[in-house]
Amino acid sequence: MSTAATPRRRTVVRAALGIGSTAVLAGVTGCGGAPDGATLSDGVLDSRYSPDRPRWRLAVPVGRPARGLVVALHGAGGDADNAFGLGYADAVATTGLALVSVDGERSYWHARSDGTDTGAMVRDELIPLALSRSGLPQSTRIGLLGWSMGGFGALLIASDLGPRRVTGVVAASAALWLRGSQTPARAYDGKADFDRHSIFNRLDRLADVPVRLDCGLSDPFIAANRTLAGRLVEVETHFEPGGHDDAWWSGHAAAEMGWLAERG
Repeated sequence: MSTAATPRRRTVVRAALGIGSTAVLAGVTGCGGAPDGATLSDGVLDSRYSPDRPRWRLAVPVGRPARGLVVALHGAGGDADNAFGLGYADAVATTGLALVSVDGERSYWHARSDGTDTGAMVRDELIPLALSRSGLPQSTRIGLLGWSMGGFGALLIASDLGPRRVTGVVAASAALWLRGSQTPARAYDGKADFDRHSIFNRLDRLADVPVRLDCGLSDPFIAANRTLAGRLVEVETHFEPGGHDDAWWSGHAAAEMGWLAERG
């Protein structure tokens, strides 16, 4: 996963021109291709919540209306390409769900003391844009998924939006801690920030949202994920051999997209 903070040249060019791009791609190409049967578009958000003009990517099924939207959130230091590289977009044609992703760097998908708020960016800017470009009404309920930092982010945003807006949430290897003292400095801006955004302090908000927790048995977050599973009301768990890596996440991408399709 890329950790570069400098925008790529193609992002800078598109931002300067104020355009996105659209293409129908056959087969998977490198880390960023969409599969056969999907139309891929991308662009740059002129976001009030982030000064970095984050890049978004969207895949929609070819030849038929999208039947729903899934928002995919990457892990720490990742970008909008990661969901495509891990294979989540491979399920767009088979499930009929559109898939959107966006750059979030190391924000942990919530408001930070530097004034950025990638969680609000997703809720207030990315989702409306993706629904519109997918041909879906703004009232459409969405699915959320993410891995590592993005797994936490998917749960967090689901707890903000609630069951009236969310069909289900998949958190893979979610970066969860039981106490603020356990977290890395970049994840939260102190104890008050941790307490405000900890999933363990928001369980009531997820009570009516279907949740799927996937985690490798060798993953450093497995204990916290087990604890969360025991406290959620509506949860399905897939705790299986594996670690905290791309191979594990890509190996579960198709099943996770299928799970969201069943609830969409």
